[in-house]
Amino acid sequence: NPRNGRKGKGEWREHEDARTGEREGESARIPVARCLMRCGRGCSFLRPGVHPMPLLATPPYITPRTSAATAGPATATSSGTCSLRVRLRAPGRSAASSSSRLPRAMAATGADAAAAPPSLLVFSGGTAFNGVVEELKKVTTRVAHVLPVSDDGGSTAEIVRVLGGPAVGDIRSRCLRLSDESTLEALSVRRLLGHRLPLDPSEAKLEWYHIVEGEHSLWDGVSRPYRETIRAFLVYFHNEILRRPVETFCFTNGSIGNFFFAGARIFFQSLDAAIFLFSRVSQIPAESLVLPVISTNDRLTLGCELWDGTIIRGQNEISHPSNGRREVVDKDCNSCSALPSSIKRVFYMSSEGCNLLHEVFPEANHTVLEQLSKVDCIVYAMGSLFTSVCPSLVLRGIGETIASRSIPKVLLLNGSHDRETIGLSASGFVTAITDSLNRTYGDPDKSLKYHPKDYVNAILVPEGGQIPLDVENLASKGIFHVLTVKSVHDTKVGVIFDPVSLIQALTGLISEHMDARLAEPDPLTENVTSVC
Repeated sequence: NPRNGRKGKGEWREHEDARTGEREGESARIPVARCLMRCGRGCSFLRPGVHPMPLLATPPYITPRTSAATAGPATATSSGTCSLRVRLRAPGRSAASSSSRLPRAMAATGADAAAAPPSLLVFSGGTAFNGVVEELKKVTTRVAHVLPVSDDGGSTAEIVRVLGGPAVGDIRSRCLRLSDESTLEALSVRRLLGHRLPLDPSEAKLEWYHIVEGEHSLWDGVSRPYRETIRAFLVYFHNEILRRPVETFCFTNGSIGNFFFAGARIFFQSLDAAIFLFSRVSQIPAESLVLPVISTNDRLTLGCELWDGTIIRGQNEISHPSNGRREVVDKDCNSCSALPSSIKRVFYMSSEGCNLLHEVFPEANHTVLEQLSKVDCIVYAMGSLFTSVCPSLVLRGIGETIASRSIPKVLLLNGSHDRETIGLSASGFVTAITDSLNRTYGDPDKSLKYHPKDYVNAILVPEGGQIPLDVENLASKGIFHVLTVKSVHDTKVGVIFDPVSLIQALTGLISEHMDARLAEPDPLTENVTSVC
């Protein structure tokens, strides 16, 4: 038992771990829940026979250590972009001609580099970019999805209200989109974790009891080991609710995936461990990372300051206000009244208080900074600009790292206005991103002075979108690469990107960037003189 230090059945594991400070060959005995985070070997933390999932050698949110087994082609150069030099080549260029231009440092790994797809980091929320994920998976699974943990609407809001902790709704939503669909059991698990309870409170509670007791038809197709693993954390979540009799939990429209995620987070006392477990249960590809922009076990509240000085507290109140009513969040772009003034900035607030004196400055997730320093492309996804994208940009270290990279930095422009962006043009979106990354209107001692072109160097625009495309203003900011992409019409949100065309355009930008890099003189050979 981890609490009293005694060796319990199935709760401790003997293993060798030279990476954690023990001498090689020396047995280390640590709690298995911590072992999962410490040694990174994916040791089973449940009783034998209860955990059937093939755990990875390294948790999906931790960057593998460089070794003969894990070092990929991206380690061949310091830029982190070499993996695309053969994979994405200009049309008509033969593989032989491309490989002949590879730097000498890549000569030994050129074949491996050709097989490596591009790597991306995407700043997004949990809804708008979800429609692109399926198509993106066909091109590459080497994607770091960076998501905020400040959502306080819908099913997530009820969990945070009763149990506290960070919001898990956006993370759960992206994990499900990335989950495996290749087998009937994988589809059954996805259906179970993606299920929502009825809107009627009594019906929702009754259905929840059927699920948590293992009697619901949603368990059909889920094998016994999977069933016991998932149900164990649902039961743990339910027990945590019962331990708080003062707060009555409302199951209306509740997400089973959110409940499972919350149970795992509370059990491990770690958001990262909960993401790892969820990723293994839903069998997300090893290279696909779902990263909270802030790795925390605490509740976070998003605030915004308007240009007229008004302070609004809570992400849902900024984007889809409910006036204190418990109801399903309506994300229709025309369902909300306009803000009294445009948004100046977003920031984080403590769980108490409602003014600027309670502003807090959480640390960015170290893994996000690490991924930013080595991916081949950075994407600011479409969606709620100030409540989905900007919360990930205002943290210290994010702007500094992005500005230091010479890679495609692509803004996916919204096709329609929403409550947050009414009146903004394309250059207004760029300004909002620049101000967030520079932390322009926060603490002056923590602000940066980078130019817009240091953060955004390409914009993809959906054809027929509502956002004015002020090309001259974009050019004055140093942004000249603007590309229109085919679009489709969505009945709820209006014009959106056609997923296939969007991914083609995005990979095309990466290809062009790599071609330009290949055209640069090789510093290892340009000054070599041939001697007869």
